[in-house]
Amino acid sequence: MTDPALTRLDKSEVLAGLFACWDGLDKLLGGLTDQQWSQPVPLPGWSVHDVVAHLVGTESMLLGTPTPQSDLDVSALEHVRNEIGANNECWVRHLRGESPADLLGRFRSVTEQRRAVLAALSGDDWNAPTMTPVGPDSYGRFIRVRVFDCWMHELDIRDGVGLPASDAELAGPAAALALDEMSAAMGRVVGKLGGAPQGSRVAIELTGPLARTIRVTVDGRGRVVDDFGGEAPTAVIRMDGLAFTRVAGGRAAPGAVDFDGDRAVGARIVEHLNFVI
Repeated sequence: MTDPALTRLDKSEVLAGLFACWDGLDKLLGGLTDQQWSQPVPLPGWSVHDVVAHLVGTESMLLGTPTPQSDLDVSALEHVRNEIGANNECWVRHLRGESPADLLGRFRSVTEQRRAVLAALSGDDWNAPTMTPVGPDSYGRFIRVRVFDCWMHELDIRDGVGLPASDAELAGPAAALALDEMSAAMGRVVGKLGGAPQGSRVAIELTGPLARTIRVTVDGRGRVVDDFGGEAPTAVIRMDGLAFTRVAGGRAAPGAVDFDGDRAVGARIVEHLNFVI
């Protein structure tokens, strides 16, 4: 019997988003020069090449490949904050000597293998409990986190080489799933990190191609809700959807943000919007 507390997600929808993200990365990376692969991205110490090495490493580990040993204590690096970060850095260092062409070949090979594994999962396996980067939940939720991670890293690469996504690309299934995952974190962001007081009703209105409204009530703790039951929000935060993802992911500082209602609460939430460790 499936635990009712676990997040149940449509397998075909989530996999369509993940596979579309991998396809988008393949197309983007295949058009880059070797010089562009060496460009820095908005992640401390990493280049485009390093981001791809991280993605290859993660999917390789999910296929059962052990994390390679590093030539130094990666946990001592300033930008490594936890065990997950240390594992990522081991893969980055291990693959740093590979040519862009060879690393792209690895990416294509490992994602092809992962597609087959994921497509063959039964419904029970998809909904089974597992440990995810956001705590215990279903395996489907774990894969939605993978969509979020891969999509965010595509944006990192695009930032590094100056090739922003088009509106059509931002309207794809991966972006919607990534925002679903980010939206799920906003209860904690608003109630705990942002310190919105008891009784707050906070609406985060995203504009542009990623337009949506995320609503959070604070009743003991912050909780994402579909609506406020006919009541008006006590604070409104209005910003571009793509900018929201970059701020919440710790990649950029807030740009243009509009506030309505309790501006102090709204500003404090924006200051603590970054929830990615």
